[in-house]
Amino acid sequence: MSKILVVDDSAVMRKIIKKNIKESGLLVDEFADAGDGKQALDVVSHDNIDLILCDWNMPNMSGLEFIKILRSLNLPKKIPVVMITTEGSDSKKSEAKDSGADGYLTKPFTPEQLRNALGSYILVN
Repeated sequence: MSKILVVDDSAVMRKIIKKNIKESGLLVDEFADAGDGKQALDVVSHDNIDLILCDWNMPNMSGLEFIKILRSLNLPKKIPVVMITTEGSDSKKSEAKDSGADGYLTKPFTPEQLRNALGSYILVN
């Protein structure tokens, strides 16, 4: 079981992602939310997070900026980051990976696609 940080500027999208995770059979104890990369950095610094799901386009600090800063921190463990975004081009996927993202899922998605994208990071029921 684990704790997932969902980073998206849309509260509705955060709810949709969490609902899909619950429907996917992934074993998650708890969720944390952040509306942008700045809030996400604050959560990561105060919470024991096992996986981060992050949107690309957000105000204040984009998902890509967040990942770059996160990867520059001396955290006790490397937290996997999976981008969940509408940015679906191969160049965007490469840019995310080069910036430190561990995985990528394009919106919209199904619970099955979410399970497939996150199954190597979170236990499946």
